[in-house]
Amino acid sequence: MEEGVCAVRPGTDVGRHARMLAQVHDAVLSGDTPPAHLRRLVARSWTRARAQGVDPEHGEPAGPLGPDEIERRRVGSPLHRVLPELRSSLTSVAEDARHVMVVTDADGVLLWREGSNRVRHRADALGFTEGVDWSEASVGTNAIGTALAEDAPVQVFAAEHFVRSHHVWTCTACPVHDPRTGELLGVVDVSGPAETIHPTTVALVGTAVKLAEASLWRQHESRLETLRGVAAPLLSGLRGGAGLVVDDHGWVAAVTGMPSIERVAVPRADLPLAVHGVGVCVPEPVPGGWLLRLADTRTLSLGLDLAARPPRAIVGGSTRWVHPLSTRHAELLVLLAYAGAAGMDAAALSVALYGDREHLVTVRAEMSRLRRSLGGLLLARPYRIAPEVEVEMPDPGEVALLRESSAPGIRGLATLRR
Repeated sequence: MEEGVCAVRPGTDVGRHARMLAQVHDAVLSGDTPPAHLRRLVARSWTRARAQGVDPEHGEPAGPLGPDEIERRRVGSPLHRVLPELRSSLTSVAEDARHVMVVTDADGVLLWREGSNRVRHRADALGFTEGVDWSEASVGTNAIGTALAEDAPVQVFAAEHFVRSHHVWTCTACPVHDPRTGELLGVVDVSGPAETIHPTTVALVGTAVKLAEASLWRQHESRLETLRGVAAPLLSGLRGGAGLVVDDHGWVAAVTGMPSIERVAVPRADLPLAVHGVGVCVPEPVPGGWLLRLADTRTLSLGLDLAARPPRAIVGGSTRWVHPLSTRHAELLVLLAYAGAAGMDAAALSVALYGDREHLVTVRAEMSRLRRSLGGLLLARPYRIAPEVEVEMPDPGEVALLRESSAPGIRGLATLRR
């Protein structure tokens, strides 16, 4: 069967295809030879679901979160700002086509659900309601959870769902990203009875997501324009006449006395910031963002104390900062230190940590947390240590933490330096 986002080709006999998938489902789960192959995307998802212990016969999600927690997640999600665009694009279509539109957060928890009353009542019986976790770890293969796991648009039809009770459904989902940071914010999904599947739903949901992301970008530009009004008097009064004003995500609103730059790493009040092509800056919070002044020191150092428990990153500049690290974050820093200026992308880090390329989402999440901890010391695309940072590395072969690591890339480094 051809790999692709769409679960059926135009002109497919939907009923016959659903019966064939049911036979594949029965055969795979009983250990028999299936009459056809699953799409590769679906096969990967089934492998993850089985590894996570999802029961294909009784894989219903746990009860919903409480109203207070649902509301907290709604208020904290940037997607609440683009609900009008999503409703305009999808809700009326969903009602006419016997579907529901849902919006989830990055954990796969349903935050909003709208559409056909009749289909919503059917969805209630499956736990497809606000506050319920529809990640793969919770309910196996489904468009929401699989779109999150693959970080890509997904359509799942009938017995492609891992849990048997979901076989009467079809769902089409597309992840939504923050256009400022690339962060995965959640998923938009359109779901309904299996017989309502249509290839054009993929394009429809994808277009709605693009419109939502465009709206988020316009809101970002509006906030930057407001920040420029704050920046002008701050920059004009700087000693030395050089500095930047950036928003909370590092986007530059205004700059003076130095080369123009579009974005820096996310500032932190307790850590200097290495700005590529500029030097080391000291962040100072201002309304709506940060003022970055050039620091007295022109370089930063990064050392790793891997013998400590927990291991630590030690940042040196005009003063000294110590940051506790998880074992995984220590491994990531070692890999990036030895990668040098070339750095490593998410796929390379996945291979180095897990021995395969199937952990891209996990790697990106870990790198996002590490970058929040260490600020501008780490760059992305590819991931690498900023060139303004002098790295002081221990020999991996002399550090028990790394000799005992299960990560193939770390074990290789330790072996080479014995």
